[in-house]
Amino acid sequence: MLRERIEAIAIDQPIYIAGLARSGSTILLELLARHPVTATHRYRDFPLVLTPWLWNWFVDRAGSRLQEASERAHRDRIKVTPESPEAFEELIWMAFFPQLHDPSMNAVLDGGDHNPRFEAFYRDHMRKLLALRGGRRYLSKGNYNVTRVRYLKKLFSDARFIVPVRDPVWHIASLIKQHRLFASWEGEDRRVRDHMRRSGHFEFGLDRQPVNIGDGRAAAEIAQLWNDGKEVAGWAAHWAGVYGHVARDLEDPELASTTLLVRYEDLCSDPGATLGAVLDHCGLADDGLTDIARETISPPTYYEPSFTQAERQTIRDRTGATARLFGYE
Repeated sequence: MLRERIEAIAIDQPIYIAGLARSGSTILLELLARHPVTATHRYRDFPLVLTPWLWNWFVDRAGSRLQEASERAHRDRIKVTPESPEAFEELIWMAFFPQLHDPSMNAVLDGGDHNPRFEAFYRDHMRKLLALRGGRRYLSKGNYNVTRVRYLKKLFSDARFIVPVRDPVWHIASLIKQHRLFASWEGEDRRVRDHMRRSGHFEFGLDRQPVNIGDGRAAAEIAQLWNDGKEVAGWAAHWAGVYGHVARDLEDPELASTTLLVRYEDLCSDPGATLGAVLDHCGLADDGLTDIARETISPPTYYEPSFTQAERQTIRDRTGATARLFGYE
């Protein structure tokens, strides 16, 4: 139905935000989605994410009333409406790669992987969103894409990757906070758990799974630490594994040239300059976004890490070598 409409749409320098949850990826998505040339998924696209044109046609005609922005479930000061950008691309990956969230299976996709059905569908899906939203640059936030950068680079040689990273002490504190929140809600209401599964969110909650980055034993160890109640050690091992994978990817000069690391602390302390670097990396004009970043971004004040000295030492022991690669001492 849409073939003639989308076949002439070019996929030019798609932008991918990929890193562990709670690293600042949502803030970056919110800002870049404001740019007039970008197009991304929105909350309104769920649940029929794989048929965006028809589903949005229905939503537009269903008489939906305007909704005031409200703080999202994460309780992190970010307010959303059905028009807010959101990470729903994972549903497409799960449809074609059903093993990706099985911690016993290698979740890494690289230049040697090939899935013609997925690749054709994915390109058409990107074109649909560009046509639907009137954009020229596809924008994606997908935490799990951090394990697929090489594959995406093969599909789109001019893609731009943004990898947010955060001091492991604060990052792990935030992940633990979110896990406890969602595990509590899922225990009280089965619908919350069902939604997390359907939307491809296994980062925290009762169905939390470690990401297997090519080392099944490491993934099994993380799962066992969590099962034993050793939350800090499990998250520290997970942090080190994921960002160790990022560091190895960046040893490739070609991949490094298309990837920008964004430290959460830099984004909070100097949001204008940090976002300016992101825009430069993506080849996007400022369009007033650095001013918006200065006005809206600040360090979190709604929690503090409350780790014991022993827990802090566990974090240092498990993440220290990798954290130093990203400038954390």
